[in-house]
Amino acid sequence: MKNDTAIFEGHGIRRVYDEKTEMWFFSVVDIIQVLTQQPDYKAAQNYWKVLKHRLKKEGSQSVTNCNQLKLKAADGKNYLTDVANAETLLRLVQSVPSPKAEPIKLWLAKVGYERMQEMADPARSLDRARETWKKHGRSEKWIQQRMTGQETRNKLTDYWATHEIKKGEEYAILTNLIHQEWSGVSVNAHKDLKGLQNQNLRDHMSEAELIFTALAELSTRQIAETVVATGLDENKKAARTGGNIAKRARLELEAQTGKPVVTGENYLPPNKINKIHGAKEG
Repeated sequence: MKNDTAIFEGHGIRRVYDEKTEMWFFSVVDIIQVLTQQPDYKAAQNYWKVLKHRLKKEGSQSVTNCNQLKLKAADGKNYLTDVANAETLLRLVQSVPSPKAEPIKLWLAKVGYERMQEMADPARSLDRARETWKKHGRSEKWIQQRMTGQETRNKLTDYWATHEIKKGEEYAILTNLIHQEWSGVSVNAHKDLKGLQNQNLRDHMSEAELIFTALAELSTRQIAETVVATGLDENKKAARTGGNIAKRARLELEAQTGKPVVTGENYLPPNKINKIHGAKEG
């Protein structure tokens, strides 16, 4: 987990990045303090305490979706603090009458919830992604493979969403299982191999890595659909089988070419790569 502070109109919003789910989680009280425009942190805590109690009585899912993680307080010590991802916070914001509601929604969309814009305008999101990849020096061939792989990924997660797989942790468990099966390394180990930190692993995959990832996820979905896999345990079996299909293809290719498919190659700027290597050597 990585802790830092994001800034909204001069206010520090504590957040933590969960590598497992690849999500930012923000301090709920920090957001409440901005919305209520309370200079006193204790007053914001009390406001959240009352609001949380009311939302619980109303049966709001937003409170249920809040977690507790350790965040650094003003005294420099870490305390368990209510946190939520941006999707949950966008719902909570609607419960607080505030002139800051719309600005903070836009801010959350920018710093932690990219999917909100994608859902609102998928074509615009794809165009933006394509332009970003071009600026970063990706070839048209690579971009096409990346987008095809994303479409395959979305179809798989759409299946999970309708077959009792919980977003977040269970998605991450299945994703890692598929990846481990086809590549021989976990998602985090693959990111470490490439020297990545908060970057998206798929944005730094080679064409071959993208293709085998897509093959593994396509196979997983089609197997899951065939047996109507429902729930985590049944989808784990489909994930292992689908990943293994791609693994056999990878091993066959490696035997023919003598080159590994999974490598440390990435698209990091040279100065960033040097910093990473320097830190590891030191």
